[in-house]
Amino acid sequence: MNFLRGVMGGPSAGPQPSGAETIQKLCDRVASSTLLDDRRDAVRALKSLSKKYRLEVGIQAMEHLIRVLQTDRSDSEIIGYALDTLYNVISNDLEEEEQEENVPKQVDDLGSQFTEIFIKQQENVTLLLTLVEEFDFHVRWPGVKLLTSLLKQQGPQVQQIILVSPMGVSRLMDLLADSREVIRNDGVLLLQQLTKSNAAIQKIVAFENAFERLLDIITEEGNSDGGIVVEDCLLLLQNLLKNNNSNQNFFKEGSYIQRMKPWFEVGDDNCGWSAQKVTNLHLMLQLVRVLVSPTNPPGATSSCQKAMFHCGLLQQLCTILMATGVPADILTETINTVSEVIRGCQMNQDYFASVNAPSNPPRPAIVVLLMSMVNERQPFVLRCAVLYCFQCFLYKNQKGQGEIVSTLLPSTIDATGNSVSAGQLLCGGLFSTDSLSNWCAAVALAHALQENATLKEQLLRVQLATSIGNPPVSLLQQCTNILSQGSKVQTRVGLLMLLCTWLSNCSIAVTHFLHNPANVPFLTGQIAENLGEEEQLVQGLCALLLGISIYYNDNSLENYRKEKLKQLIEKRIGRENFIEKLGFISKHELYSRAAQKPQPSFSSPDHMMFDHEFTKLVKELEGVISKAIYKSSEEDKKEEEVKKTLEQHDNIVTHYKKVIREQDQELEELKQRINTLTSQNEQLQATVTQQVSQIQQHKDQYNLLKVQLGKDTQHHNSHSDALQVNGIQVEEVSKLKEELEEWKNKHELLQGQLREKDSLIEKLTSAAVGMGTAEQSSQTSKSGGLEHNNDLQKELEVLRSQVQLQSAEIFKLQMENQKLQLTSTSADAAVADGATAANSPGLEGRLEQEIKDLKSELKALSEEKESLKQHLDSSSSTVAILQDEKSKLQREVAESKKEQDDLLVLLADQDQKLSALKVTLKDLGVPVEDEDDIESGDQGDEDEDGDEEEQD
Repeated sequence: MNFLRGVMGGPSAGPQPSGAETIQKLCDRVASSTLLDDRRDAVRALKSLSKKYRLEVGIQAMEHLIRVLQTDRSDSEIIGYALDTLYNVISNDLEEEEQEENVPKQVDDLGSQFTEIFIKQQENVTLLLTLVEEFDFHVRWPGVKLLTSLLKQQGPQVQQIILVSPMGVSRLMDLLADSREVIRNDGVLLLQQLTKSNAAIQKIVAFENAFERLLDIITEEGNSDGGIVVEDCLLLLQNLLKNNNSNQNFFKEGSYIQRMKPWFEVGDDNCGWSAQKVTNLHLMLQLVRVLVSPTNPPGATSSCQKAMFHCGLLQQLCTILMATGVPADILTETINTVSEVIRGCQMNQDYFASVNAPSNPPRPAIVVLLMSMVNERQPFVLRCAVLYCFQCFLYKNQKGQGEIVSTLLPSTIDATGNSVSAGQLLCGGLFSTDSLSNWCAAVALAHALQENATLKEQLLRVQLATSIGNPPVSLLQQCTNILSQGSKVQTRVGLLMLLCTWLSNCSIAVTHFLHNPANVPFLTGQIAENLGEEEQLVQGLCALLLGISIYYNDNSLENYRKEKLKQLIEKRIGRENFIEKLGFISKHELYSRAAQKPQPSFSSPDHMMFDHEFTKLVKELEGVISKAIYKSSEEDKKEEEVKKTLEQHDNIVTHYKKVIREQDQELEELKQRINTLTSQNEQLQATVTQQVSQIQQHKDQYNLLKVQLGKDTQHHNSHSDALQVNGIQVEEVSKLKEELEEWKNKHELLQGQLREKDSLIEKLTSAAVGMGTAEQSSQTSKSGGLEHNNDLQKELEVLRSQVQLQSAEIFKLQMENQKLQLTSTSADAAVADGATAANSPGLEGRLEQEIKDLKSELKALSEEKESLKQHLDSSSSTVAILQDEKSKLQREVAESKKEQDDLLVLLADQDQKLSALKVTLKDLGVPVEDEDDIESGDQGDEDEDGDEEEQD
C-alpha cells in the first residue's frame, strides 16, 4: 500500500520515482499480481497516469491491458478502467483542463501509431466488439468510445476487420436501441465513423433497420427543434445515402421520404431560429438534395422527385421558400433544394410554375425569385441560388421555356404595365448597370433557348424601345450594341454566351446577326488585337461566335458567305491565330470549374464567368469550327453537295421509315383485329357447342317422353300388357293381382257362409218362438232346446269374429295396394285402378286427358326443336363468315409482310448508297455522323418526349 500511496501522490520519504519507473512497476503489478483487487488498483493508477504520460503508458502497458480484457472479463470495474486507459492512449483529443495547463501536445500520429499496434492482432478488435455487447454501463460506454477512436485513427483497416467479423456490424446496431441516451448518442457517433466511405458497411447498416431507428430518434428529439443528437443522426443518414444508389432506392421503397415532410413544418414567425435549429434544417435540406442530386442515376432521381411531390414534401419546401422571417442561409439552401427537386421532372416543374407568392396581388414565385436575382442588394449566394433554380426549372422543360419567351413577345406583353413578367425582368437585368445582373440575366435567357430552335426564331421578333423618339431595335441588335460599347468583362462574357447559344444550330438567327454590317468587323477587330490576360477570354468567345456564324451560315447573304468570312479571317487574323484564340476558352481555369457540376458555385462575383451548359456547347463546337476554318471553297461546295444528297437520301429514308411505321401500325391494328375476331369466333363456337348440347338434351327428353307416351297408350288399349315403372317389375304386379283375386274369392266365400248362418239363425229363432206358446212342454225338452240355442249363438259369434279378421286383412291389403299406387306414375295408377276397379267410369277420361297433354307437350318440344335448329344454322353461317374474314385478314397480313420486305430491300440499297457517300465525305475530310449516333439521338429525344407525356 505504501507503493500505491506513492503512486497516488501520498507523502513518502526519499527520492520520487520518475513517471516511466512508476508505470513500469504498475505494469509488473498488473502482470504478476494474483489478487484481483491488486490488479484493479494498478489498472486504476495507470488510467490516472495515461493522460499525462500517454507515450509511456501506451508503450509499456498496452499489452498488459489487452491481457486484462481477455482474462478478467468477470469484473466489470477493471474492464472499464482498462478500456478508459486504452482510450486515453489512443485518442488524440485533449481534455480542456490539460489545454488550460498548457500541457505540450503529442504529435498527431501518436494515436494512429498506437491504433496500428492495437489492431495488428485482429482478435483485439473482435474482443472489443464482444465487450461492447455487454449491458454494463461501465463496460459498454468505454468500449464504444474506444472503438470510435480506433475508427478515427485507422478507419479503413478497422472497418475491414469489423466487416469480416461475424455479426460485427449487427452488434453495433444494437447501440441505437439502448435506453441510456449517452450510449445511444455515442453509438450514433460510432456508426458515423464506421460508415464513412465504405459502401458495403453502409448497405449492411441500412438493411439492419438503421433508417427506421434514426428517423424515430429524430422524431423523439423534436425534428428540426432537436439538439446535437438530431445533427448527429442527420450526418449518419448522409453517410448512408450519399453516392449509394442501393441505399437510396431502399430509402425510397421503404416510404421514408414521406417521413421527412414534418421536418420542414416551420412557422412564419421571425423568432425561434436558434443556431442548432438552423444547423439541423440545413442538414435536412442537404439530405433531400442527396436523394435528387444530378449526379445520381436519372431513373433513381426521377422516382425520388415524384415521391417528394406525391407526399407533399415539394409543397412544404415551396412554403418555406415563400415564408417570411426565414434566415438567409436557410432560404438559400431551400432554393437550391427546390431546384434539384424540380430539375428535369415535368410534373414538379409544372407545380413550381403554379406557385404564387403571398402578395397582393399574388405574383408567381418565379417572378419573385427573378426580382431577387437582378437586385444587386441581395446576397451573392442567394442570387446564385435563384439562377440555379431558374436553370433547373427550364432544364428539359420546353413548355416552361415557351412560357418565359412568350412574355417577351409583342403580342403577350401586358399593355397596362400593372404586373412585371419574367421576360421583362430578364431584359431589365440584361441591360442594367450591374455587371452581375447582366451576366445572370444573359445566362438565364440562354437557358430559355437551350436546344429549342423554334424559340430562337421567335426571340428574333422581340423589339426594345431604347429611348423616346427613336425606333425600337431588336433584342439581338441591342445585345451587339452593348458589346461594341466596351462594358465590363463579366457583362461582355455573359452577352457573348447568350449570342453563341442563340446562334448555334439556327441559320435564321445567324442571318439576322450577319445582316448588321457592324458585327463582323467588331468581332474580327476584337480577335485580332493583342490585349491583356483579362481580355483573352472575351477574344476566345468572339472567335467562337464568329466560328458559329461560319459553321451555321446558309449563304443567304452574298457579302457574308462562308468563303468570304474565311477569307476575311485569313487576311485579318490568320487561321492559326484564330484557332489559338478559340482555345483560350477551354484552357481557362474558370471554364474547368464550371464544367464540373450544374450548380453555379463561385467564391466571389468576379469568378462568375462560365455556365455549365455553355461548357457543353463549347466542347461540342470547338472541334467542328476548327475543321470548318481550314476547309477550302471546293471542299465546301462538295460538302454542300454531299449534304444536299444526304438530305435527299435522309428524306427518302425518313419517308420509307414513315411508311414502315405506318405499315407497322396497320399490322398492329390488323393483329389486334385478328385477335378480336379470334376471341369472338371462340365465343361463338362455345355458344354453338352449348346450344348443340342443349338441343341434344331436348332430343333425349323428347325421345323419353315419346317412349313413355307410347307405353301409356299401349297400356290403355290393353291392360294385360307388361309395364316396368319406377323399378316395379311386371311379375310383381301380376302376383299382386292374383293375390288380390284370391282374397276377393275368399271374401265372397266367407260372405256366402255368413249368409247361410244368418238364415239358419233366423230359422232357429222362429222355431223357438213357436215352441214358446206351448206351456205343457216338458222341462227336459225345454232345457235341451236352450242348450242347443246357446251352442248356435257361440258358433255365430265365432263366425262373426272370423269375418272381422278377414275384413281387417282385406283392408290391410287394400292399404298396401294404395301405397303401391302412390309410388307409381300416372300410368301405374291407371294399372292399379284397372286391377281394383275395372268398372271405374272416370278412368278413360283421365287417360284421354293425359294423352292430350302429352301430345301438346310433344308439339311444343317439336317447335322448340325447329327453333333451335334454325339458331344452329344461323350460328354455323356466322362461323363460316368469320372464318372467311379471318382468311382474308391473313392474306392481307401476308401481303403487308411482302410489301415490308420490298421496302427493306429498298432501304438496304439506300443504305449502301449512303455508305458510299459517307466514305466519299470522309475522304474529303468532312465530319460525318454515324447513323447509329443519329438514331440514338432520335431515340433519346423520343424517350424524353415519352417521359414528359407520362409526367403530364
